[in-house]
Amino acid sequence: MDIDGKAIAKSYRNKIRKEIEENNFSPRLAFILVGEEMASQTYVRMKGKASAEVGIGSIKIQLPELISEKALLNEIDQLNKDPLVDGILVQMPLPKHIDEKKIISFIDPSKDVDGFHPNNLGKMLIGDSDCFIPCTPLGILKLLEASNIDTNGKNVVVVGRSNIVGKPIANLLFQKRNKTGNATVTIAHSRTKNLKELCQKADILIAAIGQAKFITKEMVKNQAVVIDVGINRIGKTLVGDVDYNNVASNCSFITPVPGGVGPMTIAMLLYNTLQSHKRRIT
Repeated sequence: MDIDGKAIAKSYRNKIRKEIEENNFSPRLAFILVGEEMASQTYVRMKGKASAEVGIGSIKIQLPELISEKALLNEIDQLNKDPLVDGILVQMPLPKHIDEKKIISFIDPSKDVDGFHPNNLGKMLIGDSDCFIPCTPLGILKLLEASNIDTNGKNVVVVGRSNIVGKPIANLLFQKRNKTGNATVTIAHSRTKNLKELCQKADILIAAIGQAKFITKEMVKNQAVVIDVGINRIGKTLVGDVDYNNVASNCSFITPVPGGVGPMTIAMLLYNTLQSHKRRIT
């Protein structure tokens, strides 16, 4: 059975829009885009459009690819100090001459709606609710919750160890929390031995390795839940990290690509921005 990420994301966007309208909120999200990379331009455009649809104002700051690191930090500093800005998103990747970790760490943690600042990641690690959770892992939790998939006591295998998805979702799923916690989690990656056998033991398999159709039918236990985080392009077609056409029939639940995790990532960005605004005005 497909998990309809589009429909679940739409329900969250509707709730966000309703809350903003009923309370006359005016949240504002700032996008910083460095260079003219086409994919980044597309992502920022999509996020800006989604923001407008729910009533979140946005500003886009377009900067030249050869901007100095100091000048970029100055732009962020102005947004950190602007009381009308609730969220700051620096679109990645950045040019090679700029230290991404330094840029992320310079964003005010209370405006870090991407959830990548070390303060937010640290609070997430210890289970402190006063933080922003990275949007894709948060979206995965919401997908599981909306689909009534209980993770308590389940064996979860996360294939991928990125700071954006793999590490955060693994940590969140083994925390003490009803429904979307209390799992036994294994993180696997490209150097994991006996990866096929390990994946076959998973009640819930999360693929976030960045390789098209990496997860095959032989790697998936019968009636497992499969969450496909990957977005890969083969010609003009978008595919996930899971060989969906061959794997889907083996699963109790699976997220398609596109239309699964992707829409939830943007919805959670809007959710985090609204939460930031509410904290800022109280």
